[in-house]
Amino acid sequence: MIVGIGVDMVEIQRIKKACEKEAFLLRYFTSGEIKIIAGSLARIAGNFAVKEAVVKAFGTGFGKVSPEEIEVLRDPLGKPYVVLYGQARILAHELGISRFHVSLTDTKELVQAFVVAEGEKE
Repeated sequence: MIVGIGVDMVEIQRIKKACEKEAFLLRYFTSGEIKIIAGSLARIAGNFAVKEAVVKAFGTGFGKVSPEEIEVLRDPLGKPYVVLYGQARILAHELGISRFHVSLTDTKELVQAFVVAEGEKE
């Protein structure tokens, strides 16, 4: 059953400007993410957009979870997937979310993420 959906669009130029400050990467991304997104503005923007889409699927925004509690990784074929930690994991459990389906698309200027939260509401 679909528990929630979220979508977000990010301007790559905005991410480029944010990356001028090293604190941006350290505040929003896990060390695992930094390893796979470093050097690619589109991947950084994509991961950021997925995090925003996940909290929209929660229906909470970042008020209840922090960005580094939502990790966006890639499988061997490059497909993005989400791993939750801390409050994000607790919230997903409370909402009955067991899995996220993630889709990313990008142009030269924009990256869009679409997330479907799947599970059983209790």
